[in-house]
Amino acid sequence: MLTGIHFLLTYACNWECDHCFLYCGPTSEGTFTIKQVREVLDEAARLGTVKTIYFEGGEAFLYYPLMVEGLRLAREKGFQTGIVTNSYWATSEEDAELWLLPLVELGISDLSISDDEYHWDKDGVSPAQHALAAAKRLGLPVDSLCIEKPRVDSAGGKREKGAPVVKGGAMLKGRAVEKLVEDLPQRPWREFTECPFEDLERPGRVHVDPFGHVHLCQGLSMGNRGETPLSELVRNYDAGKHPVCAALVRGGPAELARQYELEHENSYVDACHFCYLLRRALIDRFPGYLVPRQVYGLE
Repeated sequence: MLTGIHFLLTYACNWECDHCFLYCGPTSEGTFTIKQVREVLDEAARLGTVKTIYFEGGEAFLYYPLMVEGLRLAREKGFQTGIVTNSYWATSEEDAELWLLPLVELGISDLSISDDEYHWDKDGVSPAQHALAAAKRLGLPVDSLCIEKPRVDSAGGKREKGAPVVKGGAMLKGRAVEKLVEDLPQRPWREFTECPFEDLERPGRVHVDPFGHVHLCQGLSMGNRGETPLSELVRNYDAGKHPVCAALVRGGPAELARQYELEHENSYVDACHFCYLLRRALIDRFPGYLVPRQVYGLE
């Protein structure tokens, strides 16, 4: 049952992080209009199951008035709201309070702030630390997102068939495949027989982007809300009839490779790594479902 809708409010971002699975950056295209925001919220209300609306990106704070109005409209409809940000705007605690005070009045339920080496590699107090301190002082519900560079867990942990465990939290898709997989240990492709992160049969949340794509996983769409209303897309979605999800549900990336007889390497770091590269190879075959191309680094 779908309970959450995440707005990819914009693909634009002031940073261009190595771990970004959407290939976001200063030149990335696509930003919601307020009309589109209203349309998605109306459709979310029609579904009757959605409880939470998130605004993220890219970097949602780059379009601050749009984000704030979207939060206000979502609250008017009774949704709980949240935001994900890199806090580039928090140049000091005092300045951070100016940006955050309207969010107090809007009663947001969660503020997630990226606080790691991808977002600050300099000496001194990071913008994230300013933002976290200001948010706590204002009484906002806040937490930090810390993604570390992928590494082998040498301290133990659960191992499948004796394989090394890669830690760090980065999802190996998008720009992360280009920047972060080198020198990481790999496993035979046949071992990747399920999607470990997304429930593709019964999605609990989707990401909606400015182009109308309704993402089950970033770059993997159930359809376009510009062609079919979002509420209808969600109600009529059947993973077994989806040209990509059907294989992933049956047997993960390994089954997707077999079904479409795709050429591939013998080993990959994890299921995301394998699945992302397979989907990129299929992008011209299923242009309505593997979108947008910029998420695959192709534009």
